[in-house]
Amino acid sequence: MSGEVVVEAENCGSVLFLGLPDDVLELISARLRPRDLCALGLCCRGLHAAVAASEKAWLAQCLRLGPPPHLLRRWRRGVRSYGALCRFLAAVAPLLGIWVHQNPELGNVVCVVWGFLSVVGVRVIPQELGHLGLDAGPLLWAPVFEILADGNGSPSRFFLHGRDCGEDCLHPGSVRSIDSSCNVLLLEADSRPQDSAFPPRPLHLPPARSFSSVSGSKDPGLARKYSRSRTTVASRSSVAPPPPSSSPSFSRLPFSDRRRLLELVAARIRLKVPRDLAAAPLFERSSFCDDANLLANRRLELIEMLKLNGGWIDRMAAELALSLTEHRNAASSNAVDHRTRTVTDKRRAFSSVAGYLKQFMGRSTSPNVPCSISRNGNPVGGGKNKHAQLHEFLRSGDVIGLSLRATHMRVTTYRAWPNMHDSRFALYKLPSQAPMACQEHAGLWGGTFGWPPGQPSEGKSGKALFFLLLSYEEVDGHPLLIATKILEGTHYVLHPNGSAMFIVKMDETTSEPFPWETEGESLQVEVKASHSGEGIANGYGFRYPGSKPGSLFVLQNGLLAFVWKESQAVLTLQRVDLQELLKKGERVPVLPPIANFVYLTKSYSNVFTGFPINSDN
Repeated sequence: MSGEVVVEAENCGSVLFLGLPDDVLELISARLRPRDLCALGLCCRGLHAAVAASEKAWLAQCLRLGPPPHLLRRWRRGVRSYGALCRFLAAVAPLLGIWVHQNPELGNVVCVVWGFLSVVGVRVIPQELGHLGLDAGPLLWAPVFEILADGNGSPSRFFLHGRDCGEDCLHPGSVRSIDSSCNVLLLEADSRPQDSAFPPRPLHLPPARSFSSVSGSKDPGLARKYSRSRTTVASRSSVAPPPPSSSPSFSRLPFSDRRRLLELVAARIRLKVPRDLAAAPLFERSSFCDDANLLANRRLELIEMLKLNGGWIDRMAAELALSLTEHRNAASSNAVDHRTRTVTDKRRAFSSVAGYLKQFMGRSTSPNVPCSISRNGNPVGGGKNKHAQLHEFLRSGDVIGLSLRATHMRVTTYRAWPNMHDSRFALYKLPSQAPMACQEHAGLWGGTFGWPPGQPSEGKSGKALFFLLLSYEEVDGHPLLIATKILEGTHYVLHPNGSAMFIVKMDETTSEPFPWETEGESLQVEVKASHSGEGIANGYGFRYPGSKPGSLFVLQNGLLAFVWKESQAVLTLQRVDLQELLKKGERVPVLPPIANFVYLTKSYSNVFTGFPINSDN
C-alpha cells in the first residue's frame, strides 16, 4: 500500500506539469503575469529549467505586454531569448502613454510608443488642420528620446534627440531606473566611478565630422567614421554600477548648476547623424510601408555608435569647462557691476534721497536676515544653503554622462492636470482612464472649433487642432465629465495649458436643442444624448479663466460637440488613436537637446517649429 502512495506522489505536482506539451504551457502562461511565471520557476529545479527553456511560454508573455504581434519574431533576433525580450517589454511598458509639461502654454505633449525593440518618445507639435481634417492630414511630430534593449533584454541604451547648427544630433546616455508605477520622467546628469570591467579609454576624435552607415561593416577603421564634437570622452558601457549612496544626488544641485551641467554634457557627447540615418523611421509607419528592414538596420547602427562612443566625459574635463564658464560669467558680472556703480554714483550726486534708500536697502539684505525659499526651491537672501555643491557631485565619480530616470513621486492634480515643479527637467505622466460602462467617453479626443467639423472658416486656410483628455470625477454626488486641454494649435495661446475646456454634469439632461440639423450639405444630425455643463470663457486674466453655460451633445457618428449657449460657438471632438496618427504623421526638426526634452521657459506661442504650422495636404 505504501508503494502505491509513493508512485502517486511521483506522478503529481511538478512531474505532471513538466510532462505537459509546450502548447499547453503557452496557454497557461498567457493567463499569468511575468512575475507569476518567474515564481513558478522558483518552485524546483525542474520547473526552473522548463520555464527558462520554454520559448512559447515567454512568447505568450510578450504578446500580453502589447507590442505589435507581427514584429515580435523580428525583435527576437536582437535578444538572447523570448525571456530576455519579455524582460525588456515589462521594464519599459510603464513608460507607454502621454507625458506633458506646463510650458509652453500651447501644449507640450510627448507620446511614448513602441519602436523597433525599443520605445520612442515623440512630441506632438501644435498645429492647424487643413480641409482634409484629422483623419487625412498628417500629424506633425518630432522625436525626443528613445530607449533600446541590449542582448539580455535590459533597457540600458538611451538616446536623447537634439539639433545643433542646423544638424540632427544624438546624445547617448544610460537609463538609471524605471519604476513600475512611474509618473515623473527625469533627465539628469550621472556621475559614475570607473567600471573595472570597462575602463575608460580617452578617444581623441576630430571635431565636426559626421559618421556614415556602419550596418554589417567589417572595416577595422570603423571608429574613424564616427565623431564627437570638441571633446575628450571616456568610452565605456552604458550600463554602469550605481553611484555610492553617500554621494550627493543630481536633484539636490541648484537649478543653475543642473542646467549648466546638462548643457555641457549634452554638447560634449553629441553625435552628428548623417542624413540617411536621420531620415530612417523610428517606428513602424502605415501598413503600406515595409519598414522592418529599415528599423532593424537603424537599430544596429545606433548600437555600433554606442559601442564606439559610450556617452561619458571625463570628470576633470567637465570641471575645467565649468570653471572656465564661471570665470567668464564672473568677468561679465564684474563689468556690469562697474557700469552700474558708475551710474549710481552720478545719480547719488543729484539726489540725497536715493542715497538714503540705497543704504536702507543694503541693510535689509544683511546676513542676519532669515533665509526664505523661492517657488523653485532656491534660497533667497542670507542663510545656510540647503543645496548640494557642484564640485561634490562631480567628484563622486570619474565620468559624467546623461541619464534618464522614471520614478514615482507624490504629485497632486487639479481636474486631472498634475501640479508641476517649475525647475525640474521632467515630464509628467497623464493618468488616463480607460473607457468602461458609465464612463464611455474617457480617453483622448481631438477636434476643432466650428461646424461642420473639419471645414475651415471663410478666409482661413485651416483650423487649430485641440487635444483634450476626457476623464470622470464625482463631486458632491454628481458624476462630472472633465475635458482637460493638453494641446492647442493656435498661433498664440487662448487658454492655459491643462485648463478644463468644459465640465459636464452627466446626470443632468440639457433642454437646449442642437443648433444644426445637418452636417455638411445633406447628412442629417442625430443626437444620441445631451448633458448640461459649463465651458471655458474669459475670466480674471489669462491664468484664471472663467466659465459660461453650455451643453454637450453626443452625436450618432461617435462625435462629441460642446456648444456655448450665449455665443453658439461649438467645439467638435472625435476619439483619436494617437499612435496610429503618428504612424501617418510627418516628422519635423527638433530643438536643442535639453530644451527638446523639456521646455522650461514660459512661452505663449509655438516654440517647437520655425515654419508655418498649417498642414493642409
